Amino acid sequence: MHQPRTFFTGLRGRTVAALLVATTAATLGLAGCANNDKPTGTTAADVPLPTEIPAGTELVVADQQERLQSVLRLSGELDKLPFKVEFANFVGGPAILEAFRGGAADVAPVGDVPPIHALVAGQDVPIVASYQTSTNALKLAVAPGKTANTLADLKGKKIAYAEGTAQQAAVLRALAKAGLKTGDVQLIRLQLGEFLDAVRTGQVDIAPLIEPNVTRLLRTPGTSLIPDSETTGIYGGLAYLYARRAVVQDPAKAAATRALVGAYIRAHQWANTHQDEWARRYYVDIQKVSADDAERIVESLGTYTFPHLDQTLIDRQQATIDVIDGAGELPKKVRAASGFDLRFDAPITQAVTESGAAFEPKAR
Repeated sequence: MHQPRTFFTGLRGRTVAALLVATTAATLGLAGCANNDKPTGTTAADVPLPTEIPAGTELVVADQQERLQSVLRLSGELDKLPFKVEFANFVGGPAILEAFRGGAADVAPVGDVPPIHALVAGQDVPIVASYQTSTNALKLAVAPGKTANTLADLKGKKIAYAEGTAQQAAVLRALAKAGLKTGDVQLIRLQLGEFLDAVRTGQVDIAPLIEPNVTRLLRTPGTSLIPDSETTGIYGGLAYLYARRAVVQDPAKAAATRALVGAYIRAHQWANTHQDEWARRYYVDIQKVSADDAERIVESLGTYTFPHLDQTLIDRQQATIDVIDGAGELPKKVRAASGFDLRFDAPITQAVTESGAAFEPKAR
């Protein structure tokens, strides 16, 4: 399958040397690679982070679909950062991990599952921030001519499956919730970009989809969705910002990452309060989706909130590890606590409080 090129874009859009990363391997394949970075565990929250950013400090951010770069730039936060930032655009967590391994990237936004496979691979890339979106953003789509009204109806079905993704965890949580095992269904391994066509043409019976693909699917006669009342709890809605351990151990880069975490929160809070502008300027102008699809994407994600970097978040990540491991989909058990740097809760708390953002969604 064709893989888009990996490239660098700088703070002002200049092109610099291409990174050595283009991968088609599944995330689990990284576990067998030689690596000297061994997870050293959480860094306690009461250990202060450096705050002084010397002149000449630079961070390379491994972005996906230019998303973090765009929200930082459009919100005005990018120009306020007191250090140089270079952005590298990637396709997927495996490519980012390769860049981390080679020291070619410092920090990256990612979903909740790639950090698990980083731990499995022996890479020390602690989480330094996170945001929460709607847990109802992901739907289980049903192919034309197939019937599935409950999670129990998944038994015997062909289900689209992509290792190392949030969709993988959602499928496994759905099976666990229904009391099913992976052997009770057929997991059809595909790329995420193939899910929509696979389910609407009947190549698979079920596929986990997010907007705008949910709406696109429902334009096909005979398709349906398993009701939200059934799928509650299968999707975490979490995304993370993580960094190489060497970066957060270096005083200058750690201070820069601290500043980036604050900007990350303020920028997404700007997106909360400027949803129409964010939809138009990022999804329509940059990602080239239709205005209607952009509106659906933003609406489906809801309001970004920013959890504390604490034991509660570690426990949530461990629960995701446990469901993947319980399905036999990890080559070894890992501890979520090994993948966090709790010192960054201080800048998270400051940025959330000062920006008027929230640590968790409002109770309904």
